[in-house]
Amino acid sequence: MTVVPASGGIAIPPQMSPIMEVDTEEDSEEPIPAPSAGRVFNINNSNNNEEEDKKKKKKEKKEKKEKKEKKEKKEKKEKTEKKQKDEKEKENEKEKEKEKEKEKEKEKEKEKEKEKEKEKEKKEGPKEVFVINPAGLLYYQWLLIITIPVMYNWTGIIARACFEELQHNYLLIWFLLDYTSDLLYLADMAFRARTGYLEQGLLIKDEKLLLQRYKGSLQFRIDVISMLPTDIFYFVLGLDYPEIRINKLLRLNRMFEFFTISETMTNYPNIFRICTLIMYIIIIIHWNACLFFSFSKSIGFGSDPWVYPSLTEDEFGELMRKYSFSLYWSTLTLTTIGETPSPELDSEFLFHVVDFLVGVLIFATIVGNIATMISNMNAAQAQFQARIDNIKQYMHARHVSKDLEIRVIKWFDYLWTNKKAQDEREVLRYLPDKLRAEIGMKVHLDTLKKVRIFADCEAGLLIELVLKLRPQVFSPGDYICRKGDIGREMYIIKDGKLAVVADDGVTQFVVLGDGSYFGEISILNIKGSKAGNRRTANIRSIGYSDLFCLSKDDLMEALTEYPDAKAMLEEKGRQILLKDGLLELDPAKLKPDERDLEDRVNRVYNTMQIMQTKVKKLLADQEETQKDIKRRIAQIERFAGEVVEDEDEEEEMEKKEETEEQKKEEEPEKEKLEEDKEKTDEKEEEATEEEKKDEEP
Repeated sequence: MTVVPASGGIAIPPQMSPIMEVDTEEDSEEPIPAPSAGRVFNINNSNNNEEEDKKKKKKEKKEKKEKKEKKEKKEKKEKTEKKQKDEKEKENEKEKEKEKEKEKEKEKEKEKEKEKEKEKEKKEGPKEVFVINPAGLLYYQWLLIITIPVMYNWTGIIARACFEELQHNYLLIWFLLDYTSDLLYLADMAFRARTGYLEQGLLIKDEKLLLQRYKGSLQFRIDVISMLPTDIFYFVLGLDYPEIRINKLLRLNRMFEFFTISETMTNYPNIFRICTLIMYIIIIIHWNACLFFSFSKSIGFGSDPWVYPSLTEDEFGELMRKYSFSLYWSTLTLTTIGETPSPELDSEFLFHVVDFLVGVLIFATIVGNIATMISNMNAAQAQFQARIDNIKQYMHARHVSKDLEIRVIKWFDYLWTNKKAQDEREVLRYLPDKLRAEIGMKVHLDTLKKVRIFADCEAGLLIELVLKLRPQVFSPGDYICRKGDIGREMYIIKDGKLAVVADDGVTQFVVLGDGSYFGEISILNIKGSKAGNRRTANIRSIGYSDLFCLSKDDLMEALTEYPDAKAMLEEKGRQILLKDGLLELDPAKLKPDERDLEDRVNRVYNTMQIMQTKVKKLLADQEETQKDIKRRIAQIERFAGEVVEDEDEEEEMEKKEETEEQKKEEEPEKEKLEEDKEKTDEKEEEATEEEKKDEEP
């Protein structure tokens, strides 16, 4: 910028072009035009005002710039703060993700540890929790142990409460026995908490479930009541009151449970029942004796003849005499023998009446039970004897010879003395098939495997055959089979000796012993066998012999489900016949099997019946379709306006046709019935004529 000096020495600023004013902000690079001479000298005082405006504008611009800068700074700060916040959030998210990843890794590690533990458990086997099986031997043995303190409490507490000398003289022993029984009661509670139970056929072994079940049961409450520390009352009442331990009697069900399990486990249940009943009688008499002594004490010893005598007498002052006298009186009263002195006081009368009633009710039931038990003990013998009596009556009524009658009676005696009178099928019929098969395999499988043709058979077939074996006993001289008889069963010798004899029954060819068998070829019915299904020898029992019998029908019934085994058995039978030379190899000489022919005819007949039913169904379907077609044609004709025959007339015509067909079908049946009637009439006439001829002299 150039300033031209004026004449007066005053420097006048050049006039700024508008272009300059505008481009000051933008710092334009265009050249500023130089002011003219006339313009410089014409400027007035208004330039000062312009300068002030410019300054103001500059200030405003500066302020605007400052504001902009402040805004920009604020925006930058906000942006930076946002960035920082975002970065912090991102860092937090990253930290959270890291934590989540760490947690996931920990969970994976835990899962891996669990899998390792499971693998270890699989390798080592499952850790079995100790649970008592209620059907096991340990449970039964524990019941035996816990029954002892129950019996002690039921007999000892009442005796100690009524007989004071018994309590005083043996006080330490009683305390020892009392607290040992309490310890056993506590052990019984722990034992119950570990006793398993069946759910859906499986033994539950979960400790929590066992505890919950025991705590929720009524037995737990009874056990808790029986374990209440009532001995504290000794400090209040003294040691002369053992009846405070009466809550210990609540464990009686344990004793009953032991008796029921023992009854099922023993081989002599009736004898065991009688023994338990006798024990119940003794306990009742014992309790009644103790109550009688304490009642006599409350009235006064020796006050009248009915009560216990006075203790001043030497004989009745001893403890043993007190108990024996009371026990004797209790036995006489409860058995209603009544040889005791008559009561005098009203209370004595009431006590006596109650005793008589208890004796009548209890002993009547006990005696009745004993009678039924004794009869059950002899039930098998009574049934066997009834059979013998029936057969004796039959033989006597039919005039059977005495020799044969003696042989029959001896045969029955042999069965009873050797315990072979029971029918195996009758005894085992209540068992399921699997258990019957297992028992049969244990008893008969070894003998069945001795037969050559059954040696290599399937296990399932052998089980079926084992269940079908029937034991039979033959007496000396009995023929098991004769030559020429039809073979319907085979025999396996279990015990005894059989002889293959000639036709005279005396000369013996071979003696068969234990494990021998015969008749296996005849029940297979092999084609080409020269003997057919006939017996080829006479076999007779030398002494008493036990045999297993397998019938032909039972074998064929079992072989229907095992066709491969049937083919194998037939092949083995053919080989045996070939060795013995009893198999016909010429096909021309082979006779057709009657059973095969019957089976074929039955099959053809069955197929014919099935075909007839199918043809009838097809005819019925055809008639229905024809009726439907006729109805549709009639409807079309009606819509078309043509003359249509009445449906009623058509139905009548169809009914007439059906009745005519039925008549045609019934005519041959009527003819057959008439022919049958004529034949029966002719036969009756012939029979009457023959009767007349027989009546004529």
